[in-house]
Amino acid sequence: MIRVFRNWVQRYFSDEEAVVLAIVLILGFAVVISFGNKLAPLLIGLVVAYLLQGMVQRLRRWHVPHILAVWIVFLLFVSVLGALIGVVIPLVWRQMLALIGELPRMLVEWQDQLLHLPERFPAFVSEEQITQLIRTASGEFGQLGQWLLSQSLASLPLLITILVYLILVPILVFFFLMDNQTITRWFIAHLPRERRLMTRIWTEMNQQIANYIRGKAVEIIIVGAVSYVCFAVLQLNYAALLAVIVGLSVLVPYIGATVATLPIAMVGLFQWGLGNEFMVLLAVYAVIQALDGNVLVPVLFSEAVNLHPVAIIAAVLIFGGLWGFWGVFFAIPLATLFKAVLYAWPRGVEADIEVSPVKEV
Repeated sequence: MIRVFRNWVQRYFSDEEAVVLAIVLILGFAVVISFGNKLAPLLIGLVVAYLLQGMVQRLRRWHVPHILAVWIVFLLFVSVLGALIGVVIPLVWRQMLALIGELPRMLVEWQDQLLHLPERFPAFVSEEQITQLIRTASGEFGQLGQWLLSQSLASLPLLITILVYLILVPILVFFFLMDNQTITRWFIAHLPRERRLMTRIWTEMNQQIANYIRGKAVEIIIVGAVSYVCFAVLQLNYAALLAVIVGLSVLVPYIGATVATLPIAMVGLFQWGLGNEFMVLLAVYAVIQALDGNVLVPVLFSEAVNLHPVAIIAAVLIFGGLWGFWGVFFAIPLATLFKAVLYAWPRGVEADIEVSPVKEV
């Protein structure tokens, strides 16, 4: 056993750079996991500055002075943030409160419609199944109500935290953009002089991460805005709230679109029933998802993320469980980083493993 472990260590940690890289990665993840909540404004400011850095660099390529480019991008960011706080969030909040207030009446309506299903489709649905479904749904909605009540009671500390973030994050974003090169040089100066492996991994990852994060942010905005326009034209209730749900659903591949379909279908069914308007709503939502997957995603994401669907879902579950929204947002970049490190990791001794073909009986 000791010999096997020693051979494994010699194979994967014989290179000094590999040991240093392993220590850096472990310390980085340990700091984020241990102090993520306390460093949240700093990390959010760093992420937002990373998203905006591409715009600053583009303005620099157009021969705009660095200070002026930073101020243009920062003022644009503050304007978007102000519009989000002053227009979008209050509208979504009002619609969410209206939806919560109307939930009891919606539940009664859905229950009546469900109870008629065994009469219409006796070969597919039984009365016992519908009763069990209603009982389960009532329990789930009861837990949802208790959670909403607990959140409302804890809203004061949350509001204070949001106010602190609204002050700190823009300040941090400005200084990250203004002193980007100084901060980068300071960080590099504290790394080992021999960092060939780190440079290789960073060069390989930087373009993919930047492309994915910025593209995903743009995708959320476009999908959410288009969904809101379509829902408003169809005069669907709670259009802004549902559009936000659809926009955020693109964060979770393969699952988000399916989950977002449920509230849209339930609101549409309660508003129109199984009529033409409801069918048009589902058709419009299907078109939005099709255009997103087949047109918008190929245009925005020039660098392909070659990850297996199982790896993507596992990354979303793991990092989402660790860091919530930001963990879901960065699940694919972190999984891509893990893959790049795995493939670039130096191996001192290559194992010569030959797999003999399986003989057919």
